[in-house]
Amino acid sequence: MNPDCEHKTQSLVTLAKEGDKLAIEQLCRIYGERVRRIVRLRIDRKLRSKIDSVDVVQDALILAMGGLKDFTYKNEGDFLRWLSKIAENKLHDILDKFYTEKRDIRREIPFKKVDNNPEEGSFIAAEPLDTTTPSVLLFKKEQLDRLESAIDDLKPDYREVIYLSRIERLSNAEIAEKLGKSKGAVAMLLSRALAALTAAYEKS
Repeated sequence: MNPDCEHKTQSLVTLAKEGDKLAIEQLCRIYGERVRRIVRLRIDRKLRSKIDSVDVVQDALILAMGGLKDFTYKNEGDFLRWLSKIAENKLHDILDKFYTEKRDIRREIPFKKVDNNPEEGSFIAAEPLDTTTPSVLLFKKEQLDRLESAIDDLKPDYREVIYLSRIERLSNAEIAEKLGKSKGAVAMLLSRALAALTAAYEKS
């Protein structure tokens, strides 16, 4: 992890806890897009036209910034996981309301609720966007759009193991326990999933 990014995030969190509005705005700018993409990965493709991930993230960031006093900063990855958990909880609330209003959708499009307890990994959860030149940001967005599209094309078990490993950052042992598989089976599944993701990404 980039030490400068780590220090920057820690400083911003400290200032935001003290009510610094500029620090709060910077945290939202740096992490908003990353959390939005994580949320989109947890929304079934068929539901994306009905649920606005931007709204989910905005509501989640408001909750997070208001609850910073209860958050103990350990590292940048821990902060991102905390934000992601709040966003997922907000998403579940919205989905529950959506399914209550349209119960027939629940039978048509299942949504798997997951727990968050990440630890390690890097493929998807890259460093914060701290480069602001339009050309660089556009290039990063195009890459992330391709990656998101490639993940959508994977088999469900591939998507899940990549999510657990590279976004939740669980160790292979933790994934094995969560999925009820051996560590060796998880390692093989993750290897195949990443190979399939690479192929889908290059194809896209």
